[in-house]
Amino acid sequence: MTQTTARSATVGAHMVELLERLGVEVVFGIPGSHNLAVFGGLAESSIRLVSPRHEQGAGFAAGGYARAAGKPGVFVTTTGPGILNAATALATAYADSVPVLAISPGVRVADEGQELGWLHESKDQHASIAGLVTSIRCRSEAQVYAAVIAAFASWTTGRPRPVHLEVPIEVLGAPAVVVLPS
Repeated sequence: MTQTTARSATVGAHMVELLERLGVEVVFGIPGSHNLAVFGGLAESSIRLVSPRHEQGAGFAAGGYARAAGKPGVFVTTTGPGILNAATALATAYADSVPVLAISPGVRVADEGQELGWLHESKDQHASIAGLVTSIRCRSEAQVYAAVIAAFASWTTGRPRPVHLEVPIEVLGAPAVVVLPS
């Protein structure tokens, strides 16, 4: 196990380090104000970032990568319309049994279900995606890492299906304090 380093100062960056340890070489996605902690980690990692012009393109590119490379495809979107734009790609990956990990920020934990109109907020982003694929709302740093590991493990033991991780914005940007599993 390693200690948190300057490179992995936020939970989002630490999550990227975990993806790197799990063999992820390419991530597809579009940066936005809500997911900057993830993109900060990508900038410091060996993972190649491919940024398409639309979130649906990111989702389909991750699915295509998984098919061609024989490894899970990963993509990152912003909240609300960002992840919802990728819904068709997730549904296709589900129907075709393609291992894809979709990562999106979500509203703050304290604001869940309050419909405050927070930037890009949809009524229930998690429920919208959970109607299509497995969707996990990670409310803590430890849950983020456990969910990433569980997704990768699920692709080696059963029928591969896409997984969506929704991480509240304050969790993504929080200082990383949990030691990553080795």
